[in-house]
Amino acid sequence: MPGKALILVENLSVPFDRRVWQESTTLRDAGWEVHVICPQGTKRDTEAEAVVDGVHIHRYPLKAATGGPADYLQEYGSALWHTLRLARKVGPVDVVHACNPPDLLYLVAKYLKRHGAKFIFDQHDLCPELYLSRFDRGQDLLYRGVCALERATYRAADVVISTNESYKQVARIRGGKKPEDVFVVRSAPVVERFHEVPVEPELKKGKPYLLAYLGVMGPQDGVDYALRALAKLRDDVGRTDWHAVFVGSGDAFDDMVALSAKLGLANQVEFTGRISDEDLVRYLSTADVCLSPDPLNPLNDVSTMNKVMEYMAMSKPIVSFELREARVSAGDAAVYAPANDETEFAALVSRLLDDPEERIRMGKLGQARVAGPLSWANSAKNLLAAYEHAVKS
Repeated sequence: MPGKALILVENLSVPFDRRVWQESTTLRDAGWEVHVICPQGTKRDTEAEAVVDGVHIHRYPLKAATGGPADYLQEYGSALWHTLRLARKVGPVDVVHACNPPDLLYLVAKYLKRHGAKFIFDQHDLCPELYLSRFDRGQDLLYRGVCALERATYRAADVVISTNESYKQVARIRGGKKPEDVFVVRSAPVVERFHEVPVEPELKKGKPYLLAYLGVMGPQDGVDYALRALAKLRDDVGRTDWHAVFVGSGDAFDDMVALSAKLGLANQVEFTGRISDEDLVRYLSTADVCLSPDPLNPLNDVSTMNKVMEYMAMSKPIVSFELREARVSAGDAAVYAPANDETEFAALVSRLLDDPEERIRMGKLGQARVAGPLSWANSAKNLLAAYEHAVKS
């Protein structure tokens, strides 16, 4: 079965995109010749072309949007042109595997389908829900356009890869795909990346406890909810025995630093930006409680959060809001505040800080889930099954 596969990515560079890199190496190990087209990174993945561990990577320059929808149209137009240009350079392929967002890469896939390729749509995000959650503009003309692009992508796809069962239901009901044409390939932590190292008390800045957030900081990611909950932990619960670290970046980063200062948290909350894997595991190994403050919105309720999986890989207890897929992922490795209830979120953090045995129990449960039913080994089987089905369809 193995042949030549081309993976298209727009919103992250590779290998920095961990899910795409896992898929690429899994296909490589199964005998596929794997090519990836993606943007260039700013501090890493900067080469225009590279062969990394046998995977051929073709990168293009891209200025990420930072403003409104018009900026995104410019970004996506540039990305689409470069992707088509590089796809022609790669030449004929057996499978084109497009990862969203945006739901525009199907145009390149349709071009390659005319030359004999099968099209696998890897739906990382539900773009209509992402639009509603990020821009808060309601179901306006642009929203209807986003829905039309998703429908067109579903129609063009021979196979759909979904990150969880909720997304699979959307592909079946909204996308009209047959059950046998949809495969769940869950994202899973890279085990080699997430391993515990000795606790470093100095990272707690003189406090008994360390709270940690890891992830993207966009408008829909809930860092503002976490900061307000920490202010309530200090003011309403009366606890100042903690230091908090927020690891990651995004287009809301500067706003979150400003909000932290406005709430009077600057001396207790540290923003690191993006850091090395070595520093990341130092912070997570030292953390006592990890935060998953994604608020309830159309996207978050049905999405699998990578940070939840990564916290569990590090054997850490989690505080989350009540979200459908958060419970599917974490189970009893997390405690859940009512949706968007910052007061209860703060109370749950306090409760876990006072119960070290419960923190250990929850951490072990999470690590067992990541090592067992939620492991990449299971996802890899489904990925290869999706490819086999696409080739035979």
